[in-house]
Amino acid sequence: MKKTFVLLFSLSLLGVYAQENIEYQKPPKEILELVDVERAPSVRMDDRQEFMVLLYRDAYKTIEELSQEEMRLAGLRINPKTNIVSRTTYYNNIKIRNIRNNEKDARQVAGLPDNPLLTNFSWSPDQKRMAFTHTVSDGVELWVLDLENASVRKLTEATVNANMGDEINWFENSRAMLVKMLPADRETLIDKDEAVPTGPTVSINEGKKAQNRTYQDLLSDKIDEHNFEQLAHSEIYKVYISGQKEKWLGSAMYRGISFSPDGEYVMVSEIHRPFSYLVPYYRFPYTTSIYTKNAKKVETVLDVPLIEDLPQGFMAVRMGRRNLGWRDDKPSTLVYAEALDGGDPDSSVAYRDEVFLLEAPFQGEGEPLLKTQNRYSGIQWGNDHLAIAYDYWWNTRNTKTYVFDPAKPKKEPVVLFDRNYQDRYSDPGRFQNERNEMGSYVLMLRGKNAFLIGAGYSDAGQFPFLDKMNLKSKKKERLYQSEYTDKLENLLEYDPDQEELLVRIESPTDYPNYFFRDLKDEELEQLTFFENPFESLQDVHKEVITYKRDDGLELNGTLYLPVGYDMDKKEKMPMILWAYPREFKDKASASQKTSNPNEFIYPWYGSPLFWLTKGYVVLDDAAFPIIGEGDDEPNDSFRKQLVANAKAAIDAVDSLGYIDPEKVAVGGHSYGAFMVANLLSHSELFAAGIARSGAYNRTLTPFGFQSEERNYWEAPEVYYNMSPFMHADKMKTPLLLVHGKADNNSGTYPMQSERYFNALKGLGANVRLVMLPKESHGYRAKESILHVLWEQDRWLDKHLKKSVAH
Repeated sequence: MKKTFVLLFSLSLLGVYAQENIEYQKPPKEILELVDVERAPSVRMDDRQEFMVLLYRDAYKTIEELSQEEMRLAGLRINPKTNIVSRTTYYNNIKIRNIRNNEKDARQVAGLPDNPLLTNFSWSPDQKRMAFTHTVSDGVELWVLDLENASVRKLTEATVNANMGDEINWFENSRAMLVKMLPADRETLIDKDEAVPTGPTVSINEGKKAQNRTYQDLLSDKIDEHNFEQLAHSEIYKVYISGQKEKWLGSAMYRGISFSPDGEYVMVSEIHRPFSYLVPYYRFPYTTSIYTKNAKKVETVLDVPLIEDLPQGFMAVRMGRRNLGWRDDKPSTLVYAEALDGGDPDSSVAYRDEVFLLEAPFQGEGEPLLKTQNRYSGIQWGNDHLAIAYDYWWNTRNTKTYVFDPAKPKKEPVVLFDRNYQDRYSDPGRFQNERNEMGSYVLMLRGKNAFLIGAGYSDAGQFPFLDKMNLKSKKKERLYQSEYTDKLENLLEYDPDQEELLVRIESPTDYPNYFFRDLKDEELEQLTFFENPFESLQDVHKEVITYKRDDGLELNGTLYLPVGYDMDKKEKMPMILWAYPREFKDKASASQKTSNPNEFIYPWYGSPLFWLTKGYVVLDDAAFPIIGEGDDEPNDSFRKQLVANAKAAIDAVDSLGYIDPEKVAVGGHSYGAFMVANLLSHSELFAAGIARSGAYNRTLTPFGFQSEERNYWEAPEVYYNMSPFMHADKMKTPLLLVHGKADNNSGTYPMQSERYFNALKGLGANVRLVMLPKESHGYRAKESILHVLWEQDRWLDKHLKKSVAH
């Protein structure tokens, strides 16, 4: 029986509700045509760049799909009937092209199941196959794709357990894989609505500080504990590509599985009790053990307790081994880091972390390798004598890149780059990797030379580049830099032996397509031919404008003029300003231009670009930096800077003669919604606002939010001044609030919008609240998305064009 879903629009205060009960609506034809388009496939390529795998999917889910049974446990959302994360994105078709054989058309893969729901794609080590899962009505099956034959086969029945991720791990020989399967000892799940309580839930703290973010979907009682434990339990099977299988490890709450580079050992992590009602599953106790590939246990190398209490600060970490993984250039060596500052960012030390190596049989303590001045964040392994290490420190926005000799651990690493990671102009790019003889990804080296691909942002525009760098002398040579001024060329991969780049090129009206760029012959070979599905926006004028804030800070935003707009006549139109605030510790980084006018015009579901078809000017991704230099924190002057950013943006477009400054709406999602509510409360710049999935009362997130480290009791005036809820009496501008009723984002639980609406309603504000059934922080169902577009369209027309009566 088909269900009818109704949206409830709350229009009252303190429990006395009046609702406008309507069914899902659709926006006008001009907008609808931009939503109902066939999307281009996702592209996967093997490392030999021989095969291109094209994965197709629907752009949206349906509300019926979102309404399937869902258990929200320990930060996870699981469909207990199918045993897979409930909001998984699925593909429904696969095609293959052999691009080296100059196949012009993609081949349809044979043997696909009916009504495909495909995900969890995993390359085999020899990259001749891809494993993937297919979800059916009662579970998850394992399938395999043969690239050469362009065909798929089912390997198992619907017994895969995909609840905890990391479902598929290939053996080195590419003939079998380790797969998490449903355990034989799983107990029946308990229905909370039918269970009879046996007592209260009691939480205890005995003097320890446990300052945690306001996580969602946490365990709340013994029933939740039972259900989580049953859903997390798996048995690990060795499944051959022939379809045969054999049990490899017995039932446990397996978390991660990882083969050593040579395939001889397997690292397996298991979650243990006690569970927590304060933090998600990834902070529950767990152990990590090493097994041989034949499932013989070698050693337990990590035993992590429940982590509820960390020192305060974003850079706080637990003590003991962390970032445990395999050294990619060695057959079977572990690498891990340990904190030298007690895990406390407030400790003053010369080095924050030390990195260690631990070789088979993985007993005892590891051998020291290097120390990092900031918090260790990873290593790109090259060979016996070359590797690149990284660290970062959030409070200063500093990151360091080191080159070092792994064979000489007592030798001080050399700092290659020491920079502000928010400074995009100085970004040297990312070092390129390649697969070694063991199939692991290691630093691409030719002698002492490594290769960097960078985004190429500059004051003159964006010009992506490829550099060769001698890691001993630090000298660089530019091998290629894009010179397009009317297109954007993203550099994706480099083959130094063929001197060939894989690139993706786009323009405002040309859909992104893949090419090979031959650096020897300076030739360009097109690989894909995806067409622009948004024809109605084909002739829209787009440019990045720069302007200054009242304190002299340079800002920018991407300006779009409506379909058919005559730039000579300059008729003054209504405008939508869409933005998202970002925090910086220096003005130089905050003022950099990182918007590219040559990016393809893509009206995704949350975009304001749909209204270009309705006569609106749009200033999208307008820069809204919030800066705190030195000892000042950005949020100390949040409201002042927010209003200054908005005024500068409106004045800039108004000075060009395109808009009526009395008819400007502001919109944003999540922290952008928080921005909208603050702007409407503390300025008279706007005629209307749209705030989606925001948080409006910061006392409900007392241990930090967004980039705010301080807790409420350390900075009560900051929390108060930044909370629109506390200033609801100042709201004089019409505000449309939209929120998913199943929002799982930290801090933006649905109550934020409900309580804020109640306050605004009680104080006589012009406000409308739309609560979307089954939707989370981002919206997935087509019915919901179309309805939100309808709501936004009517709200804008009513308050900027005065043409719609509600």
